[in-house]
Amino acid sequence: MILATHSYFLKHDAKQLGRMTPYSPLATLICIAVLQQHGHAVAHFDPTFSDGMAEFEAALDRVQPSFVAVMEDNFNFLTKMCTVRRRQDAFAMIAAARKRGCRVVVNGPDSTDRPRLYLDAGADAVILGEGEAPLLEIADLWQNDISARLDGVAGLILGDGDGRLCKTAYRLHQRNLDRLPFPAWEFVDADSYRAAWVSRHGRFSWNVATSRGCPYSCNWCAKPTFGRGYEQRSVQSVAAEIRALRERVAPDHIWFADDIFGLTAGWIQEFAEEVTRYGARIPFTMQSRVNLMRPEAVDALAQAGAEEVWLGVESGSQKILRAMEKGTTIDECRKATRELRSRGIRACWFIQLGYPGEQWDDICLTRELILDERPDDIGVSVAYPLPGTRFHELVRGELGNRRNWQDTDDLAMLFRGTYHSDFYRMVRDFLHEEVRTGQRNESGWSQLACAVPAHRTTDALAIAGLSR
Repeated sequence: MILATHSYFLKHDAKQLGRMTPYSPLATLICIAVLQQHGHAVAHFDPTFSDGMAEFEAALDRVQPSFVAVMEDNFNFLTKMCTVRRRQDAFAMIAAARKRGCRVVVNGPDSTDRPRLYLDAGADAVILGEGEAPLLEIADLWQNDISARLDGVAGLILGDGDGRLCKTAYRLHQRNLDRLPFPAWEFVDADSYRAAWVSRHGRFSWNVATSRGCPYSCNWCAKPTFGRGYEQRSVQSVAAEIRALRERVAPDHIWFADDIFGLTAGWIQEFAEEVTRYGARIPFTMQSRVNLMRPEAVDALAQAGAEEVWLGVESGSQKILRAMEKGTTIDECRKATRELRSRGIRACWFIQLGYPGEQWDDICLTRELILDERPDDIGVSVAYPLPGTRFHELVRGELGNRRNWQDTDDLAMLFRGTYHSDFYRMVRDFLHEEVRTGQRNESGWSQLACAVPAHRTTDALAIAGLSR
């Protein structure tokens, strides 16, 4: 028996507990479906609504698995944040499993970034990238011999017993996503998710992924799982999944968890026609880029049922967008927002503060862009250097012992930026308030401006920014 799980406890994340927008562990459920498809006996422990580790230990004692697979939901942005609290819970799960004699494999962005930590915590292997194929190969091996070596399985990092790490052969990314089974929805308590959503928001949202990867090269964006390629499912496969989801889970709304939903207007148009034909049109929210929101794409999104689109606007300063290698312009931000709103689709923005080289004037430009275009909502973060990015390499020398946020509400500057973390938190709260009220608050902004000198760091490198 295999026990599959992930390490996200909603009760350990105060910010998300307050928001109450939990989604199923999508990548975990796809891994389970693959194992089942190939005849493996699988159980699942979903910690999302669990009170704590005691429930996981009870599941171990009840299931008595031969091995435990901690397979994180790689489609969820909360997983990509690689928080310390999430890591601590994963370590506790590994320890509990090893105490009971189970072998353990792990997969996720954090274990990919910091494999030694997970191996030192007791994991037998770290699965790199997508988890389905290597997990299946491990399951096949261990079904016959639980002590079998894994050095012949591609796509892993192992310990060699002498403190050194051993990387097995490279594994290609998953191709032809239509061959994967639909997620094993029956392994989670959909009613618990429904109750959480309806109690707070009056409707029930569920997650679906139509693609993997992103072909763009923003230099702060970590892509440890799906890489910089782009694999897309057929519209027929996605429409069939939504129809099945509608029959078995019955959500009122869908969150498309793709980094970019519908790379081309043609795919979106085909998707709109297919969900209409299937009778599977459900209101949805998705993410995209401002340069992709051309009129024909937005028309197709409206036809397909798009209700809300989140755009990576990031900054109102073209200088900062160039530094990020974002590949977009302020004019494209404006046009995309207006195109969406003209067709009745909510336009929401991701904003990033604190990127190297950003000064007060750049922050003011971001605020003015928000006030000019009035996005329906914003999500504000600060620049977060994750391994594998050019941004991380840029600030590596400024990183201290702390390399990750403690939790999802941390918003801490991990490198020596232009201003201190508390200042960026004040800016975040101010921007959110202006968007929420729809009113300019000039007196409040003047107070922030007066606080600038007191919150400026003394690091010359931050002032020089990318000029080095």
